[in-house]
Amino acid sequence: MFETLGSLTASPWIYALVALSIVLDVFLPVLPSGVLVITAAAAAAAAGATGPVPVPVPEQVPDILLLLVIATTASVLGDMAAFRLGRRGGARLDRAIARSRRLTRAHERLGTALARGGGALVVIARFAPAGRSVVSLGAGKTQRKVAEFLPWSVLAGMAWAGYSVALGYFGTQWLGTQWLGTALSVVALFAAGALAAFLVRRPPPAAAAAAA
Repeated sequence: MFETLGSLTASPWIYALVALSIVLDVFLPVLPSGVLVITAAAAAAAAGATGPVPVPVPEQVPDILLLLVIATTASVLGDMAAFRLGRRGGARLDRAIARSRRLTRAHERLGTALARGGGALVVIARFAPAGRSVVSLGAGKTQRKVAEFLPWSVLAGMAWAGYSVALGYFGTQWLGTQWLGTALSVVALFAAGALAAFLVRRPPPAAAAAAA
């Protein structure tokens, strides 16, 4: 898989593919948007590596800053699309949330967090599998104001994009091998996702104290 993705990084279409994958994975969390970002960043690091013998840089190399901007922007656009869907979802979305304990719990926690002016949950959930979907839809469903949700979405997008790009770029530079840097970076991304999922599922302190 890494070889196939690696070949895509030599094309300028990699930016469009990254953007489309990130926008859509709020609705289809199985899309490998994080893997795409890491692979593109790793290709840039491998092409720009320096050593005793100069390494020629291919004509088409992903630009790190552009990749970071595109990934962040696409993340926010996807969040806002789900946010709008949550606000206008109507009875069908209500039934979907009611059937899912996970959605219901996230829905309640998010409403409380945003009402108190704290949206750290939005940032943490960005790293969790499907967490972005749950949080963005939940924020819309609770009829939060755009001004309450958007800044946290931007911060979440910057944090996720920055982490993914840094993993691919610096992992490849440190390890000196693109495929190994990419593979270990993907593992690190999944590890962050597992930790984020644990934090999102953990009950808030007030609920934990009440249960005790």
